[in-house]
Amino acid sequence: MSAINIKEERQQSFFDIMSGRDASPSEPEQAGLAASGNDKEAELDQLKEEALSCRRCSLRQGCRQVVFGVGNPNARLMLVGEGPGSDEDRQGEPFVGRAGQLLNRILQAAKMNRDDVYIANVVKCRPPNNRLPVQPEIDACLPYLQKQIELIDPELVICLGSLATKSLIDKNASITRSRGCWRKIGSRRYMATFHPAALLRDPGKKKLVWDDFKEVIKAYNNPDNGGSVNE
Repeated sequence: MSAINIKEERQQSFFDIMSGRDASPSEPEQAGLAASGNDKEAELDQLKEEALSCRRCSLRQGCRQVVFGVGNPNARLMLVGEGPGSDEDRQGEPFVGRAGQLLNRILQAAKMNRDDVYIANVVKCRPPNNRLPVQPEIDACLPYLQKQIELIDPELVICLGSLATKSLIDKNASITRSRGCWRKIGSRRYMATFHPAALLRDPGKKKLVWDDFKEVIKAYNNPDNGGSVNE
């Protein structure tokens, strides 16, 4: 069964469990919560298996492996980049190259553990020569990311770079104008900032990204009072 096209009855059960409505009155509340966590991990595993066998676009033909995502399935903070590079394609994990090492340092400075957040990309397969994904490739892969966000259910989503920003926040967004501002979409808050690779090319952007992450820290540590939000 496809994780993206879940059967109606199972989808209803899943969301009932997530909202606490699935357990019968005679069951302990903890049992419902445990079932919720188990269902989430099972759905993520199923989604990953589907992504690993995906042939919706031509990118899979030219890469070594599918880079699904990594981190805490119950993360409150999710970071989204554009696509795997050569190091990520080789290791099968997002953000492990130079840009990933810089991202790790940013998280450390923010007193956040990489294992506590969830990290993914808009596309799961490396584009040839590390080029940006084109729109048909984005359209083919975006349902996987959208389902990841739905299942993980983070409070905060940080879009690293223009492509993630346009894919998740606003297709007409300008990263230079929209970065550092929260955007409320559904139950979540989204923020755009520069991709770590952009900081490697232009170190002058590091201060801007750190200013953005100070807002992320504020929202992460104070969920009810984390800065202004644009609806």
